Amino acid sequence: METKSEPVYSRNVIEFVAVANEFCKYAEHVSELKGDELLKILQRILPFMYLKASLLPELNPFFEDGNEKFVTESDWKKMQEIFREKFGTADDYPEVFDEKISESDDHVISSISENLADIYQDIKDFLLLYQTGTPEVMNDSVWECRLNFESFWGQKLVNSMRAIHKFIYSGEEIGKVENDDDGDDERRNTSNWFIARRQKEFRGNAE
Repeated sequence: METKSEPVYSRNVIEFVAVANEFCKYAEHVSELKGDELLKILQRILPFMYLKASLLPELNPFFEDGNEKFVTESDWKKMQEIFREKFGTADDYPEVFDEKISESDDHVISSISENLADIYQDIKDFLLLYQTGTPEVMNDSVWECRLNFESFWGQKLVNSMRAIHKFIYSGEEIGKVENDDDGDDERRNTSNWFIARRQKEFRGNAE
């Protein structure tokens, strides 16, 4: 029988679960918020979530197969579209935050809405697995969440924080943008394929 002294019940994990729940709560009610209000909420939640994710314990997985997934591609797309509508002209930002470079024609444009949809997908899957109450499943949910934070969504979170900070203090107001249905599938971040490969490598090394 599991004890509360196990790593999955540690203070760092419980505190991460709390802020992850808060993030998902706002993400799932984003339609009820104004864009500028949402940006200010994220300005406070994202740094705290980054901190708590960085403190998750290093665990080894129990199961050889990958963790069950709950957030579908359709769920991701719906979340991204709602975020993008709310952020409007604040959504797109240059990947490189150097003013001289950002004025060039060959800089990469990223999207806060895509970043947050990616983060939500991983965080929601983690929460649903962790809430099963099964020690082995909880363990692997923490293991995978830490791995994905380190190699995938942690950087997306940091990038979003920088973009949000810059917009909030720019004095600009959020404007509406026309929906662009062309190329949406091409813009979808496929880093999760890389993550899946990385997870298999880590599971193999842990045996």
